[in-house]
Amino acid sequence: MAEPVQRPTDEPLTRWGKWKAPKYLKRGSGPHDLRLVAGSAVLGLVVAAGAALAAGPWDSGQRKAERDRVAVRQSAGGAHHEGTAPGGPKPAPSAPAVLKALDAASGSASPVGASGLEAVLTPLLDTPALGSVRTAVVIDAATGKQLYARGAATPMTPASTVKIATTAAALSALGPTHRIATTVTLSPDSRTLTLVGGGDPTLDKGALRSLAADAARSLRDGGAGPVRLRYDTSRYAGPALHPIGPNENIAPVSALMADEGRLDRSDKGPAPRTADPAGDAARTFAGLLGQAGVDTRSVPTSGRAPAGSRTVATHLSKPLSDLVERALTNSDNDIAEALARQTALKAGEPASFAGSRRAVTARLKALGLPLTGARLSDGSGLDRADKVTAGLLARLLALAAGPDHPELRPVLTGLPIAGFSGTLGDRYAATSPATGLIRAKTGTLTGVNSLSGTAVDARGRLLAFAFLASGTTSPDEAEASLDALATTLTKGTR
Repeated sequence: MAEPVQRPTDEPLTRWGKWKAPKYLKRGSGPHDLRLVAGSAVLGLVVAAGAALAAGPWDSGQRKAERDRVAVRQSAGGAHHEGTAPGGPKPAPSAPAVLKALDAASGSASPVGASGLEAVLTPLLDTPALGSVRTAVVIDAATGKQLYARGAATPMTPASTVKIATTAAALSALGPTHRIATTVTLSPDSRTLTLVGGGDPTLDKGALRSLAADAARSLRDGGAGPVRLRYDTSRYAGPALHPIGPNENIAPVSALMADEGRLDRSDKGPAPRTADPAGDAARTFAGLLGQAGVDTRSVPTSGRAPAGSRTVATHLSKPLSDLVERALTNSDNDIAEALARQTALKAGEPASFAGSRRAVTARLKALGLPLTGARLSDGSGLDRADKVTAGLLARLLALAAGPDHPELRPVLTGLPIAGFSGTLGDRYAATSPATGLIRAKTGTLTGVNSLSGTAVDARGRLLAFAFLASGTTSPDEAEASLDALATTLTKGTR
C-alpha cells in the first residue's frame, strides 16, 4: 500500500490567530541559544501553518504567509532560500528571545532528559501496534547528543521517510536556488523544433504555452516555414517504470512530463497516470505551437535535436527549495524521483534508479552521515528494497537544523506540521499538546509505518527523531502509536 497523501486541513484557523511564527528554526551558538530561539519562536508554527494554508499555493519555496513574515524587519531567525553566497543561503539573524523558557512561568515542568525518555518511550515502543520490529533515535539538535536509541543502526524499510535523505542529497549537491531547465531548440536549417526535457515533473500547460510562444516568435523573426517537431528525453537513462510497476502513486519516470503525468487535474496524492508522459507533453506542446501560428508537419516524434541546434526557448522550474518543500509536505513521489536524478546528473552518474542510488549515497557520505546498512534504491520510498537506519534519519535532521549546512534548511521547512499541513494535517487534534510543535515526514507501506522529524520539548529545545516500524497490521493503530511517541517528546516531566 502506498502512502496516502492527505490534503491540508481547511478547518477554520481563527482560534490560532494570536500566535506568530518564523519560517525557519535556527540554531544559535550553543544549546542555550537554541532553547531560547525555539522557545520564543518555534511554537508559533501553530499559526504559521494555519496562515500558510489560508494564504494559498506554494510561492518561491516559502508558503506566502511565512515568506511575508521573513521579509518583516527584525523577523525571527531562519535561512532565506535566495541566499547569494556560493555555498547556498546564509542563516538570517534571529530576533532576541521574547519569551522565557516555556516552563519558567509556572515552574511545573522540565524537559524530558535521557533517563526520562527511556522511561516514557520504551513502553510506547513496545505496543503491539508497532509490529514486530521497531527502532528509534532521539537527538538534541543543539548539542548533537543522542538522548534515546533503540536499534539505531538496524536497517529498516523507511517508506516515504526516505525522502528526507533524497531531498537533503539534492540540496547538498545542487543548492536551494538551482532550477531545472526545459528547452526548445531549432535545427540549423530551421526545419526541426525539439522539445528537450530537463527532468522537471512540475512543468505544466502554462509553461508549455510560454515555450511555444517564444519558439513561434523566433521562427517568425527568422522567416522559417513549417517545422517538424521532436521531443528529447535522453537526459534520463534506465527503465522509466518504477519497480512497483504502473501505479497511481507515481508516473513513469521521464525527463519530459507535464503535471506529473496526472490525468485528473489534481496536484497531489494518488491519481490516474498516463503511460506516456513525454509523448503527452509533446502533443500538448504541438497544439500550443499551432495556436501560436506555427505549422507543424506531423505528429511529434521522439528523438534528439539535430547537431548544431540552437536554443530558442527556455523554461526554468521553481527553485530546488520549492521542489523539496513540495516533495516533503505532499509526499510527492514524482518530484522525489526527479530530485534523485538531478543529484545523479550533478555527480556525473546516469540519471537512472541505479545512478541515483550511487549519487545520493555518495552525497550523504560526504555529509558525514552514518550509512552502514543503508540502501537507497529509489528516491521516493515506494521500493521495499530501500533500507535506512533511525540513526541516519535523525542525524540528518539534526544536521539540517545546525549552522554548518544552511543549504539543507528546506528539509526542515518542508516537513508537514502536526495538525495543519500535508500528511500530518489530520493526525493531530486541535487539543493535542503536540499540534504545531512537531514537523515530521510520514511513511506508509503495507506493514511499514514510520515518522521522522523534529519536535519542540517543554523548554523549547529542538529534538530530532526517527521512529521506524515494520510488521504492522493496522495502519491507523500504527500511526496513532507513532504520533503518541512524537507527542511524548513535546511534554515535560513533573
